[in-house]
Amino acid sequence: MTLPTLVSGGCGFVGRHLVKNLLKQNHEVIIIDNLYTGIDPKEWIPQEFKSNYTFINSDIRHFLQNEDNKTKKFGDVYHLAAVVGGRIKIDKDPLSVAIDLSIDAEFFNWAISAKPERILYASSSAAYPTSLQSSEKQTLLEENMINFEGTLGSPDMTYGWSKLTGEYLSRLASKFYDLNVACIRPFSGYGEDQDPSYPVPAIGARAVDKEDPLIVWGTGKQSRDFIYIEDCIVAMQKAIEKISDGTAVNIGSGKLTTFIEVAQTYAEIAGYSPKIQPLSDMPEGVFARHGSTKKATDVLGFSPKISLKEGLTIVYDHIKKQKYG
Repeated sequence: MTLPTLVSGGCGFVGRHLVKNLLKQNHEVIIIDNLYTGIDPKEWIPQEFKSNYTFINSDIRHFLQNEDNKTKKFGDVYHLAAVVGGRIKIDKDPLSVAIDLSIDAEFFNWAISAKPERILYASSSAAYPTSLQSSEKQTLLEENMINFEGTLGSPDMTYGWSKLTGEYLSRLASKFYDLNVACIRPFSGYGEDQDPSYPVPAIGARAVDKEDPLIVWGTGKQSRDFIYIEDCIVAMQKAIEKISDGTAVNIGSGKLTTFIEVAQTYAEIAGYSPKIQPLSDMPEGVFARHGSTKKATDVLGFSPKISLKEGLTIVYDHIKKQKYG
């Protein structure tokens, strides 16, 4: 008998795409989400799958603390639940983000009792040392640059610290409790239904309206490693199949793209030539963050299929349809 798949934080941006893919693959899915930032499944899961999922509207910690849930059996568990947000949330409200430390501690202690067959822990590229991501030192980030047996650099605010800690717990869960755990470090995932507080949909919405000047936050010269959400989901499912010792793998394109270049691409898609205007008083995060794709290729057999321009076109078309029909 196939055991159900559990997705914590399953109503968020990444969770929605993962859940829809799992349902298409005929998995029985249990979704847990308090809808703080997520969207009720009734709004995005097709009617044809309504008998294949169960939605529990709850803080994940309440679910994990329930004694009855410590003996329930699950096949795969995708642990995505976290306090997340855009750059303003990370920089201006760090202690609310630090709740992720509590969520992950509860999760792994639950896993010791429940013993699911496989676990995927969603970490982040924010776990990497910020010292490697400056204008003076733009380093292609490799998985072994986070070394729990050596010297750890400082990650990106409380969000980075929480994800770094979650990775450490993943390794302990594998080593001391015989749990099969995989970690992923996604870089800048984006997609058509991402919250508009994130830069890719925000810039896209301005381009749809043909704003001139076309605004980007910070200097606009800060750069990221962008990956389309559906590529990210493929990599996640490969990771839970291939990795079991609590170690992590980068999920990205391996390429740096500035936010000015994102805006220029959107303008090209929209068919106009605006002035790109940086807002230097707005937060921009680290200067340059991109990751090596070697481990993803060698271990997972994964490489992204959707180019940045293709992905931005999908986002642009979605926003335009939502706004103007």
